[in-house]
Amino acid sequence: WTDSIHLTGFWFLDPPDNWKAPQELEKFLQTEPLPLYIGFGSMSNQKPEEITELIVETLKKTNQRAVIFSGWGGLSEQDLPDSVLMVDSIPHSWLFPKVKAVIHHGGAGTTAAGLRAGIPAIIVPYHGDQPFWGHLVNNLNVGPLPIPRKKLTFNRLVKAIEKVNTDQEMQEKANVLGKKIREENGVKQAVAIINELKKE
Repeated sequence: WTDSIHLTGFWFLDPPDNWKAPQELEKFLQTEPLPLYIGFGSMSNQKPEEITELIVETLKKTNQRAVIFSGWGGLSEQDLPDSVLMVDSIPHSWLFPKVKAVIHHGGAGTTAAGLRAGIPAIIVPYHGDQPFWGHLVNNLNVGPLPIPRKKLTFNRLVKAIEKVNTDQEMQEKANVLGKKIREENGVKQAVAIINELKKE
């Protein structure tokens, strides 16, 4: 990096103090075992019913509960079992510390929120910078190898979920990294750098 490049840490926008979660979600999260979070952000799926079916069958096979974010991806709510709750927009900073792992598309913001929560991540990249974040998560050993969206299969997702559930070293590394990121204040750092540059 040249002297003109400054690494501040992630910038987070947390929900206001008076934000309230839906009661249905609060109740779901209070039931054991802890669920997974599954969401692909703004990524569109041409056949949302198919990917929803794949996810539900994978959850059944691995005996997992999950919070699924419908988002702009159009995931279908049809025929979801009681072990799966579909939600709309929920702040990641509120939700992620309350789940045991996240499965997502690997966008920079969602990746940051998952790392900050200190939990493992399974990245299913679609395009753009998402493969980079997926490989970074894997290189840090806080998640398994990313599964490109076009190569997402039942068996691959089952193996990835089993990995994040049983790999204690991965869980501990995610926890330690989460603590480090929570100690950062990227916005405060950025403001300080800008103020210093204004003096020059």
